[in-house]
Amino acid sequence: MNTRNLVLLSLLVGIGTVLHAMVPPILFGMKPDMLLSMMFLGILLIPKVKYVVLLSILTGIVSALTTGVPGGQIANVIDKPITALIFLGLLLLMDKKIQRTINAPILTAIGTMISGSVFLMVALFILGLMEGGFLTLFIAIVLPATVVNTIAMVIIYPITQGIMKRAQPLTHS
Repeated sequence: MNTRNLVLLSLLVGIGTVLHAMVPPILFGMKPDMLLSMMFLGILLIPKVKYVVLLSILTGIVSALTTGVPGGQIANVIDKPITALIFLGLLLLMDKKIQRTINAPILTAIGTMISGSVFLMVALFILGLMEGGFLTLFIAIVLPATVVNTIAMVIIYPITQGIMKRAQPLTHS
């Protein structure tokens, strides 16, 4: 594994953690997962399975440590790797057909809905509240989170692309 890539992914997890801590809860302690946006950004920048698996596990652990949702610890650890691998698969399928600047927000919206659905199913199963709660929480939490994450990606991805193009490889003198 490339150290530069690992440092970049670590920075994204750190930034996502700070953003995740700053966003206020919307309903029942649930809040839009800005850490998820940073995970998606990391996958867009380094779309390799070994990095995606590492990033998703780390993101799941950090999300589990910072969640305020009952049952959210287990739900985050399960949700992030599943979401990351689906996101990577969709990215690799769509990469040659759609320009990445357009692809990034579309995949972020899809990925956020997948993540929210998996999270809610696991959390509601753990709490024993599977009947009726899913759709309400999906509409109240996942859809607004999808909008926030998609807008964030529309803003952040082109900026990151510009930075990555100008970044010089590390060399020793």
